[in-house]
Amino acid sequence: MTALDLTRTSLDVAPRLLGAHLTVRDDRGAVTVRLTEVEAYDGGNDPGSHAYRGLTPRTEVMFGPPGRLYVYFTYGMHWCANVVCGEEGRASAVLLRGGEVVDGLELARSRRAAARRDIDLARGPARMAQALGLTGEDNGVTLSAGGRAELSGPDRPAARVQTGPRVGVAGPGGDAEAFPWRFWLTDDPTVSTYRPGVRRRRR
Repeated sequence: MTALDLTRTSLDVAPRLLGAHLTVRDDRGAVTVRLTEVEAYDGGNDPGSHAYRGLTPRTEVMFGPPGRLYVYFTYGMHWCANVVCGEEGRASAVLLRGGEVVDGLELARSRRAAARRDIDLARGPARMAQALGLTGEDNGVTLSAGGRAELSGPDRPAARVQTGPRVGVAGPGGDAEAFPWRFWLTDDPTVSTYRPGVRRRRR
């Protein structure tokens, strides 16, 4: 495993994260996930990004510096985690959508007791955050060797990668295909199920 260059754009970083290992440690131990599915988000250029309308207290972490976690709460019940990347001052992040638990399996199982199969422990962004033990307290945590959260990339880019529209995100006019910014390892069983986005009417 090797260090990843997170100063590049989310579209550059996202496919390079496939096969990378993310380790999160606490007083109960450590869990490591091999990343198999991610989504790129490009701030002000991307209607699907939380940072599309600019800097807010919620999105501040996305504006850098790169190499930190952006952790947010969704649907009033789940945490999800992103790797912040790109040029400081310009929002850019990669959502961690799916992965395989490769270390700390018993700890991950204890956190994800509802999972019937090990391949489901981190299959989906909320499940992954739960398996790793990530919460809102980790928003802004720096990815560092031996720290709370550590990211190490594969020695070489993944050979079999597919791309397509992001899960649950509708593009302009409801066209999710306009942003084929989801990347996943071909035929990996820990990749989540695709669900198209639904364009909601403004009230």
